[in-house]
Amino acid sequence: MGVKHQKIHFIAIGGSVMHNLAIALKQQGHTITGSDDEIFEPSKSLLQINGLLPAKEGWNADVLDTSYDAVILGMHAKADNPELLKAKSLGLKINSFPDFIFEHSRDKQRVVIAGSHGKTTITAIIMHVLNFHKKDFDFVVGAKVNGLPLSVKLSDAPIIVIEGDEYLSSAEDRTPKFLKYQHHIGVISGISWDHANVFPTEDVYVKQFDLFADQTPKGGILIYNEQDNMTLMIAKKERADVLPVPYKTHPHSEEGQQVFLTNGKERYPIQLFGTHNLQNISAAKETLKKIGINAEMFFQAIGSFEGASGRLQKVKETETAALYKDFAHAPSKVKATVKAMKEMFPSRDLVACLELHTYSSLNESYLPNYKDSLKQAQTAIVYFEPSKVAAKGFPELTQEKIHAHFGSQAIQVFTDSESLLKFLKGISFRNKNLLMMSSGNFGGLSLPDLF
Repeated sequence: MGVKHQKIHFIAIGGSVMHNLAIALKQQGHTITGSDDEIFEPSKSLLQINGLLPAKEGWNADVLDTSYDAVILGMHAKADNPELLKAKSLGLKINSFPDFIFEHSRDKQRVVIAGSHGKTTITAIIMHVLNFHKKDFDFVVGAKVNGLPLSVKLSDAPIIVIEGDEYLSSAEDRTPKFLKYQHHIGVISGISWDHANVFPTEDVYVKQFDLFADQTPKGGILIYNEQDNMTLMIAKKERADVLPVPYKTHPHSEEGQQVFLTNGKERYPIQLFGTHNLQNISAAKETLKKIGINAEMFFQAIGSFEGASGRLQKVKETETAALYKDFAHAPSKVKATVKAMKEMFPSRDLVACLELHTYSSLNESYLPNYKDSLKQAQTAIVYFEPSKVAAKGFPELTQEKIHAHFGSQAIQVFTDSESLLKFLKGISFRNKNLLMMSSGNFGGLSLPDLF
């Protein structure tokens, strides 16, 4: 990267991007330390393997002194974090990770994929195809992509592909991350209100994507999903010397459980399924066109793409059943994932289990957005931990409230993992599929052991 080796401390090193960035920088020869008050898998194991796992969880301001060149502040850390306060008192340079990424990609062509859903998969497809064709590129993505050891790479490559999260940059900087990267090519996959803790209304949330689109520079490109009404409205706004590029569900055909992309008379088998993923494929294809990958090259590579880790990922399969897990937690994601499972396996009953884990999903005022999101499942389950509701200062969630807000009296509600496990173990998974949806871990359940 053409910079001297530095001594850098990560506050909240356990984050999905933070731990990968820390490992990448250590591998480049920088001296890295870090801390966090909670570190979960897979971050924990990866940090340990790379000699970066803190000796104990918690914050320790004493680790910082004037020998540090910089501190990278994760969103998980609060404004009163003792290490942050110490770094300020010492006058150390403090960056959010999106600021740090931008500083190391100023001279690159920056491709940023934004959207309430689909952005991880789109980013992962772009990365897979570029890697397949041995193109040199940097990247930042929120999930593991097969063939690439980390989810962050910073080098002297001429281009960087970034998953652009709309969440805030840090406790010190309330700017959405995707506005930090100053894209040359921007993608918006779809917009559906999320992160109610920082965007209290849908209008405030949508405004961030309007700002993202407005940030497209003269001569820049804005690629957008024309089948998403909110995205279409934003993308149709007149922007001087910006090239708008619409996309929609990729032409395709199906034979049983095999999906093919179609291009004229040609058919190309793929490993993804669901309308939302066919839209994600189109987004990636249009983006790759603008950075030197033609259609023939795209179709050559896409068949070997297995999906981003945790995104509609097959965990286990028998002759008559399959278990999938998905990161889906926002209402639009849940609905799209359930729909995809039923379309792919129309003759099998679907058992769909959603964990309410995020700030928004545990907030009763936001729960009406989940109405009918589990409607297509034959057995619908909602799991949450009351301690997390209380910790966020929200009113108690009851079974009656879940039934009312999801629009179904038939939903099974569980508040402890043992009861959930017992219920799932009592189901005969013959000609049935199980879909587990969460950004958490269902109280530590081992998913492969559920049937």
